[in-house]
Amino acid sequence: FDIYLFFPLLGGIGSQPMRKYSCVSLSTQTLNIRNLVSYEKQKVPVNAIMFITTKGIKICVSPDQKWVQSAIKKIDQKRTTK
Repeated sequence: FDIYLFFPLLGGIGSQPMRKYSCVSLSTQTLNIRNLVSYEKQKVPVNAIMFITTKGIKICVSPDQKWVQSAIKKIDQKRTTK
């Protein structure tokens, strides 16, 4: 009967609470910084930055890329000016 305990963790794409979503594969594309509204840092299962776009799409990237660092700075500046 314990099997049912695992189902909520799987969830559908639409029903993912923010915290349950984690980056497994990383995108290599450079994103348009203007389309990014926020980010989350993640250490597990992979070290990643999860950007959230204006459309609510979550994209995981490697934190080591130069553009990622500048995107984080831009988002932080936007947050502090509000």
